[in-house]
Amino acid sequence: MKNISFLRLAAAGALLPALLLAGEGKWTPQQVLQSNEAELRKQGLQIPVSRLWNAAKGTGLLAATVNIGGCSAGFVSPTGLILTNHHCLFGLVQEHSRPDRDLITKGFLARTPEEELPGKTTRVTVPRKFTDVTKAVEAAVPQGADDLARNRAIDAKQKELVSGCEKTAGARCRVAAFDGGLQYVLIESFELSDVRLVYAPPRAIGEYGGEVDNWMWPRHTGDFSMARAYLNGKPYKPEFYFPISTAGVKPGDFVMVLGYPGRTMRSLTAMEMADMRDFYFKLRAEVYGEWIRILEEATKGNAAGTIAVASSLKSLNNVAKNAQGQLAGLQRGRIIEKQTAADQRVMAWAEKRPEYAAAVAAKKELDQLAAQRRATAVRDFLLQSIANGPLALRHATQLVRLSAERVKPDMERDAEYMERELPRLRDRMERDQKSYFAAADQALMRSWFQRMAAMGQAPIAEVPAVEALYGATRVTSAAERLKMFTETTEQLRARRDPMLELAFALDPALRAQQQSTRQHDGAVARLRPAWRRAVIAEAGKPVAPDANSTLRVSFAHVKGYVPREAVTYGPQTSLAGMLEKNTGEDPFAVPQAVLAAAARVDAAKVPLNFLADADTTGGNSGSPTVNGRGELVGLNFDRVWENVANDFGYNPAVARNVNVDIRFFLWLLKDVEKADGLLAEIGAAPGKAPAAAPAATH
Repeated sequence: MKNISFLRLAAAGALLPALLLAGEGKWTPQQVLQSNEAELRKQGLQIPVSRLWNAAKGTGLLAATVNIGGCSAGFVSPTGLILTNHHCLFGLVQEHSRPDRDLITKGFLARTPEEELPGKTTRVTVPRKFTDVTKAVEAAVPQGADDLARNRAIDAKQKELVSGCEKTAGARCRVAAFDGGLQYVLIESFELSDVRLVYAPPRAIGEYGGEVDNWMWPRHTGDFSMARAYLNGKPYKPEFYFPISTAGVKPGDFVMVLGYPGRTMRSLTAMEMADMRDFYFKLRAEVYGEWIRILEEATKGNAAGTIAVASSLKSLNNVAKNAQGQLAGLQRGRIIEKQTAADQRVMAWAEKRPEYAAAVAAKKELDQLAAQRRATAVRDFLLQSIANGPLALRHATQLVRLSAERVKPDMERDAEYMERELPRLRDRMERDQKSYFAAADQALMRSWFQRMAAMGQAPIAEVPAVEALYGATRVTSAAERLKMFTETTEQLRARRDPMLELAFALDPALRAQQQSTRQHDGAVARLRPAWRRAVIAEAGKPVAPDANSTLRVSFAHVKGYVPREAVTYGPQTSLAGMLEKNTGEDPFAVPQAVLAAAARVDAAKVPLNFLADADTTGGNSGSPTVNGRGELVGLNFDRVWENVANDFGYNPAVARNVNVDIRFFLWLLKDVEKADGLLAEIGAAPGKAPAAAPAATH
């Protein structure tokens, strides 16, 4: 982790000393290092900013914050223990569940390392090095290149940079674009591919309240699970890990949320935001809502089917309800109207300054592109939804594309079919068999066909009979699918498999959409930077770039909020609130072991969840929430309903993230699971004080 070159935000022009970072903003490590440390100390930071990350030494507490399959997580022991959300490891739990061993329902605890359960596709990446490569990427674009050529040149340069980066043993690299191309950063991480499940609570705890409480407050959910990372067959020894705080938090306390937020849309123009509303979130809510009902109906009364679709159903439920929240929040907060006013303000400012003429032209062209994309938006969404729809169709389209890409030189392939990705793709295709249930998959396929046909522009000549299609295909067999994985296009065609033939028929439409997307992305890479420079200059203050799954820090305080007139929400809940909600029936059925342990304590004194005003989004699930000393006090796992549309704009009145209190996790391990070994391993055994500060973990 030495000699780390951190990103310098071109967005800010010159480096700005003594930045005040509070409330709004998912801040990059470099911005944190430029922060007003005295002001952060007033807010509650008790360690030097350089302890979070020291660019000169290339180490810091942020190295304990890891990415785990699209979620965030944190090391909590010197022996590779990782704490993250229950829903982030749900797929691993489902992978090992079956009707006669239902770990989803009952939970799991490995009392010895030998009992830990491996994950076929679970991986952890540890941050190691960040390098600004903006100049190199921009220089790779030929003079006078059109937008498609621009995209191809950027893509080629990114592949070249990643290839060079991954010559380092164990490295997993990517180039991240900030705000559409304002800056490019080469990120090197250390990948751990041996990750084993250590603990998952019963589902009745891990997602207490189910979809009823999802995105809501007050909340009483124990959304945590634990895994262990291994290296060369032995527990991984992280350079840093988070000490556990048994003191907890109280209203007004300073906290930091550290993690990998996925995607926000604050850099978009108002017209682009309107497109996201009308042709992304509305369609997500509608289509995925239908698929949820289909999966529930197709598996009703079937234990094996229920387990098989559990992970897919959980994901669809979360995404669909998020989409509903985005739509409600956009309307309630009049966010697009406010963005329209902001766009007009910046345009008026830029028009008075000749040096920002390019920004004015860029804004106009971005809006024109948004208007043009509306014509094919529904069809594009349905083609993209194959990735979340019927497994058989997803696999068939992947196999067809793989066979075509494999004959190309590696650097000329689509990124997802390069040699570096094939082991992961193969593992997913094998792992997906655990999630396949024929009746449910057929029902999803029927729904997808019907929606494509309803547009009157289906990309295939005629819709096949679904039953016959599934009855004759071998794509749904894991063994046959893995054979197909290595076959050529000619060999796949020679099979005359109807699912593969459907994929071949769809491939031209998928390629045309890909080409259109690349051209659009090339245009955005040309236009967005010019517009964002004007936005940032007009603001006259630090502006955090949109989330893009890179390491960020949000500063916050524990506080409640007022969701509507005459209603005030406190910032903390307890075990007592969980018991009050208990009905004995899903989704409010407290397990008997928890009820028995609760009877022996004052439930109101067992903290469960708490709110803070951290700026978070998807991808922050599992983010370590730490106090001013860098000690773990909780895990971020959700936002409140009124804050879902935070992805488009931060509203301090309702910007609240939901955290599970680490003290509930400790109580559950001690009083319910009797997991003294785990408690000792994380330094929280009864009578043992936690580590005093991050320095003690080095």
